[in-house]
Amino acid sequence: MKAARITAVGLVAAVALWIASGHLSPHEAPPAKTPGEQAAAADKPFRVGVLETHVVAHQRKFVLSGRTEADRKVMVLARTGGVLNDLRVRRGSHVKANDVLAILSDEAREAQVLQARALLDQRRDELEAKRRLIAVNAAPRLELSSLEAQVKAAEASLAAAEAERDRGVVRAPWDGVVTDVPAEVGTSAFSFSGKEIAQMVALDPLLAVVEVSERKLAGIELGHQAEVRLVTGQTVTGKVRYVSKSASQTTRTYRVEVEIANPDMKIPDGITAEVTIPVSPVPATRIPRSALVFSSKGELGIRIVDDQNMVAFVPVAPAEDAQAMMWVTGVADGARVIVQGQDFVREAQRVETVAVPPTALTAR
Repeated sequence: MKAARITAVGLVAAVALWIASGHLSPHEAPPAKTPGEQAAAADKPFRVGVLETHVVAHQRKFVLSGRTEADRKVMVLARTGGVLNDLRVRRGSHVKANDVLAILSDEAREAQVLQARALLDQRRDELEAKRRLIAVNAAPRLELSSLEAQVKAAEASLAAAEAERDRGVVRAPWDGVVTDVPAEVGTSAFSFSGKEIAQMVALDPLLAVVEVSERKLAGIELGHQAEVRLVTGQTVTGKVRYVSKSASQTTRTYRVEVEIANPDMKIPDGITAEVTIPVSPVPATRIPRSALVFSSKGELGIRIVDDQNMVAFVPVAPAEDAQAMMWVTGVADGARVIVQGQDFVREAQRVETVAVPPTALTAR
């Protein structure tokens, strides 16, 4: 037993001496670099991935958030007084231009019509009788002009009485949908004129309204086609019919209206919409969003590698945004844009480049 213990202690001591002598792993410790090798390593250019770009005429699209809006909206008012005894519409009613919405009755107006009609009949009879007398030389012709004038005055009185009576008939000003009816049957007022009868909206055509920033306004023109995607998932097409020339004082944006057909009036007023408007093409190139950097002055741009493999900053302007790849203007055709390592280099720094295929970027 004692001999075995002595043997084990001896083996441990031998292993310790071997490790201390460096013979256990003679190749693990690398040889120290010479000063020349260290200087060469420090001067080695930083390696970056570059994408060679190509400028094309890019058809831009502005994607804007907005809402639908009725082409016209009005509260139809009563034009005279009376009792509302016939209300022919309710909320949701579809009406055509000149359809009767309500009737205000007033016995006094009807009586005025009857009185004016009776007076007209009397004046006509008097004129006819006078003509018969003149025909047999029983009356002077001078009286004929006076009677003819009285007939015309009676005709005017009847027309005025009928017009006043007709003011009690409230009609739709145009095709549309009734959205509210604040009036109630049986309501009466000595002067009902100006009282609200029914609210109407015109939904065909329908408008998709967006607010556009100053930067995008110049690219939008009247007549441009637009695609409108509703929050319901429905997609319709239309065209730009109005571009405001005056900015909102609060948002500094400009109102743009896209007119869309809505013959069945199923698309309502006020629904959320996403409007895509193609605008004039611009020379642009496609780069990954991650390639964008800011200069020391806060300018948005990219870093490129010139013919001497030196880093340079180029300011750019977004032409169309996207999640991964985006279109920008301001990049020369054939420029080598740094798309890998752009955050670790600075202007006027020499670098080593490795070409990155476009497929490697779009696949990410």
